[in-house]
Amino acid sequence: MKPFLRSQLERYAQRLGELDFLLSREDIMADMAQYRAISREHAEVTQIAGRYARHQQREADLEGAREMLADPDMAEMAQEEITSAETELLQLEDELQRLLLPKDPDDARNAFVEIRAGTGGDESALFAGDLTRMYTRYADRVGWKVEVVSENAAELGGYKEIVLRIEGDHVYGALKFESGGHRVQRVPATETQGRIHTSACTVAVMPEPDETEAIKLNPADLRIDTFRASGAGGQHINKTDSAVRVVHLPTGIVAECQDGRSQHSNKAKALQVLQARIQEKERSERAAKEAALRKGLIGSGDRSDRIRTYNFPQGRLTDHRINLTLYKLQYVMDGDLADVLQALAHAREAEQLEELEMGAAG
Repeated sequence: MKPFLRSQLERYAQRLGELDFLLSREDIMADMAQYRAISREHAEVTQIAGRYARHQQREADLEGAREMLADPDMAEMAQEEITSAETELLQLEDELQRLLLPKDPDDARNAFVEIRAGTGGDESALFAGDLTRMYTRYADRVGWKVEVVSENAAELGGYKEIVLRIEGDHVYGALKFESGGHRVQRVPATETQGRIHTSACTVAVMPEPDETEAIKLNPADLRIDTFRASGAGGQHINKTDSAVRVVHLPTGIVAECQDGRSQHSNKAKALQVLQARIQEKERSERAAKEAALRKGLIGSGDRSDRIRTYNFPQGRLTDHRINLTLYKLQYVMDGDLADVLQALAHAREAEQLEELEMGAAG
């Protein structure tokens, strides 16, 4: 095990003793907020300290087994124990490394996924429709729930812009690296010469804000308009002004919702999307500052950063950030995104580990 990891883990074992002491104090137990915060940290530290204790135990077992090798009668049993301990130690080290990585508190949240057609006109809008289907199908596979918050459909199919709300376990954590520019290369249905066209869409994945936080927007900073929902919606549509558009005057950020049947629910959803967009703006400004110091996987947070190419003639998907190439494009477009998302998560873990090491060395 790397020395910097060991020193970090020793600190957790020490911290567990401190937390045990704090939780036994009456004044801490009397303050519910403080008690909850310490209990949360205690659960996290207990898990890490427990796995580290197991690691130390297996190291001792390994040392004992190596000493037994000298005895011919015990050699076979000792060799079995050595193999077993070495295998478990590798697993434990990998697990401990992951447990030590800093957690993004937003990872557990639901997410808004905004897909916008970019360069490429009709073909770009059709591709926005394909990306919407890809994320929706992936969500179905993993048991997430998807609802359309707002959509601006294109004449020939697909979307000029669509916003999805995806609800489920760890949605933002799984999808956050999807933000950026997605480029498609294929022969459009409208192309008579068989030429390959390139077009693009931008995707933004935003954590859904806490419901209590959406209220923090100053009403004086908002302009709220109602309008008639457009598009396919059966008999109800166009009869009432139930769709809502909210403008945040200081930033000019706009959000709308036309999916719900009541103006009240549409306003609540539009406010949540607006809050998510404002937070995303702040997040990407922070990311841009950090990216000036180090070019990380999340990049500058600029949506125009090209992150991925979908090449249909070759059946190839390439993620440019981690040099990942997969020749199973049709499966991916049908929602088989697990390999891509897993590769991105592992790349980010490796990056974080490097940052931890540099921090320990510095």
